[in-house]
Amino acid sequence: MNNNELYIFDLDETLLNGDSAMLWHQFLVKEGFILNASFLEEDKRLMKLYSEGKLDMQQYLNFCIAPLTNIPVIKIEKLVKKFVENDITPRIFPQARQLINQLQGQGKEIIIISATVNFLVSEIAKHLNIKHHLAIDLETNNNFYSAQIKGVASYQNGKVIRLKAWLKNQVNQYQILHFYTDSINDLSLCEFADIVNVVNPCAMLASKARQNNWQRLSWSTSD
Repeated sequence: MNNNELYIFDLDETLLNGDSAMLWHQFLVKEGFILNASFLEEDKRLMKLYSEGKLDMQQYLNFCIAPLTNIPVIKIEKLVKKFVENDITPRIFPQARQLINQLQGQGKEIIIISATVNFLVSEIAKHLNIKHHLAIDLETNNNFYSAQIKGVASYQNGKVIRLKAWLKNQVNQYQILHFYTDSINDLSLCEFADIVNVVNPCAMLASKARQNNWQRLSWSTSD
């Protein structure tokens, strides 16, 4: 029997308490791969622009990939495994785990769509046993990451473009799209989806949720 529902999740601040990119940068500082004392402050400044829906994604990637350009992809992959195990796992909302487990038990199809780089999203998706994900893909040069985006960035309306392309390649034709997010950056995908759930939404998305009668969820890592 065909399952015609697709459950779509944003990642940062939706499935987990925090932003995986910012946490990754903190991890890299702790591990000694970023030595610039002002790096985390600049990261906060740029992420504030993101929260306001004003971030230039290429500018952000130029900044945050710069410390990684001399680290081979294979070493980054090993670092990411350690990072996810130590820094991400404890931050995943129990309500998110419960919902994902419930949906998987019902045979529902799930996909994560994130504006975070793919090497982080893929490992987190693997941890959650979610086989489908769309994230920002980066070009590589001789097995080193560059800051250059490969294809369309899964950011703002780019999420809709990437999702439409993914849907075209699926055997199953999904009739009902459920979407979960916290961010105003995902407004285009909220408007594209059939059923929207906002998770701990930012003020701008909370306002849109009230206007559209979208379900509001409050998830927490504390009991």
